[in-house]
Amino acid sequence: MNKKELVESMAEAADISKAAAEKALNGMLMAVSDAMAKGDKVTLIGFGTFSTVKRTARKAKNPRTGALIEIPAKTIAKFKPGSKLSDAVN
Repeated sequence: MNKKELVESMAEAADISKAAAEKALNGMLMAVSDAMAKGDKVTLIGFGTFSTVKRTARKAKNPRTGALIEIPAKTIAKFKPGSKLSDAVN
Protein backbone atom coordinates (compact mmCIF):
# COMPACT_ATOMS: atom_id res chain seq x y z
CA MET A 1 0.00 0.00 0.00
CA ASN A 2 1.37 3.39 -0.94
CA LYS A 3 0.43 6.81 0.45
CA LYS A 4 -2.31 7.42 -2.11
CA GLU A 5 -3.97 4.09 -1.32
CA LEU A 6 -3.67 4.77 2.41
CA VAL A 7 -5.35 8.17 2.02
CA GLU A 8 -8.18 6.57 0.03
CA SER A 9 -8.63 3.88 2.69
CA MET A 10 -8.63 6.45 5.50
CA ALA A 11 -11.17 8.64 3.67
CA GLU A 12 -13.50 5.69 3.15
CA ALA A 13 -13.15 4.38 6.71
CA ALA A 14 -13.74 7.78 8.33
CA ASP A 15 -16.34 8.92 5.75
CA ILE A 16 -14.38 12.10 4.97
CA SER A 17 -12.97 13.59 1.79
CA LYS A 18 -9.64 12.44 0.40
CA ALA A 19 -8.26 15.97 0.91
CA ALA A 20 -9.17 15.89 4.60
CA ALA A 21 -7.72 12.40 4.98
CA GLU A 22 -4.47 13.50 3.33
CA LYS A 23 -4.23 16.54 5.64
CA ALA A 24 -4.79 14.28 8.66
CA LEU A 25 -2.16 11.79 7.49
CA ASN A 26 0.39 14.53 6.74
CA GLY A 27 -0.27 16.11 10.13
CA MET A 28 0.21 12.79 11.91
CA LEU A 29 3.43 12.05 10.03
CA MET A 30 4.79 15.54 10.77
CA ALA A 31 3.91 15.28 14.46
CA VAL A 32 5.61 11.87 14.77
CA SER A 33 8.69 13.12 12.87
CA ASP A 34 8.98 16.27 15.00
CA ALA A 35 8.65 14.32 18.26
CA MET A 36 11.28 11.79 17.17
CA ALA A 37 13.63 14.58 16.04
CA LYS A 38 13.45 15.91 19.63
CA GLY A 39 14.26 12.43 20.95
CA ASP A 40 10.74 11.75 22.26
CA LYS A 41 8.85 8.47 21.93
CA VAL A 42 5.44 8.34 20.27
CA THR A 43 3.25 5.55 21.67
CA LEU A 44 -0.03 4.57 20.05
CA ILE A 45 -1.56 2.00 22.41
CA GLY A 46 -2.23 -1.25 20.58
CA PHE A 47 -0.53 -0.06 17.37
CA GLY A 48 3.08 0.49 18.41
CA THR A 49 5.85 2.80 19.54
CA PHE A 50 8.04 5.02 17.40
CA SER A 51 11.39 5.92 18.97
CA THR A 52 15.01 6.73 18.17
CA VAL A 53 18.20 4.86 18.97
CA LYS A 54 21.72 6.28 18.93
CA ARG A 55 24.31 4.15 17.15
CA THR A 56 27.93 4.68 18.10
CA ALA A 57 30.71 5.09 15.56
CA ARG A 58 32.27 1.81 14.54
CA LYS A 59 34.75 0.24 12.15
CA ALA A 60 33.69 -2.15 9.42
CA LYS A 61 35.32 -3.99 6.58
CA ASN A 62 34.50 -3.26 2.96
CA PRO A 63 33.55 -6.72 1.65
CA ARG A 64 34.82 -5.98 -1.85
CA THR A 65 38.27 -4.59 -1.01
CA GLY A 66 38.78 -5.77 2.55
CA ALA A 67 39.73 -2.22 3.58
CA LEU A 68 38.68 -0.96 7.02
CA ILE A 69 36.24 1.94 6.94
CA GLU A 70 34.90 4.19 9.69
CA ILE A 71 31.12 4.32 10.02
CA PRO A 72 30.09 7.53 11.83
CA ALA A 73 27.70 7.66 14.78
CA LYS A 74 24.08 8.41 13.94
CA THR A 75 20.55 8.33 15.27
CA ILE A 76 18.11 5.89 13.66
CA ALA A 77 14.33 5.56 13.76
CA LYS A 78 12.84 2.48 15.39
CA PHE A 79 9.31 1.03 15.47
CA LYS A 80 8.09 -1.62 17.90
CA PRO A 81 4.66 -3.01 17.02
CA GLY A 82 1.97 -3.17 19.69
CA SER A 83 0.01 -6.25 20.69
CA LYS A 84 -3.10 -5.50 18.61
CA LEU A 85 -1.01 -4.90 15.47
CA SER A 86 1.00 -8.08 16.06
CA ASP A 87 -2.20 -10.07 16.56
CA ALA A 88 -3.76 -8.59 13.42
CA VAL A 89 -0.91 -9.67 11.16
CA ASN A 90 -0.59 -13.16 12.64
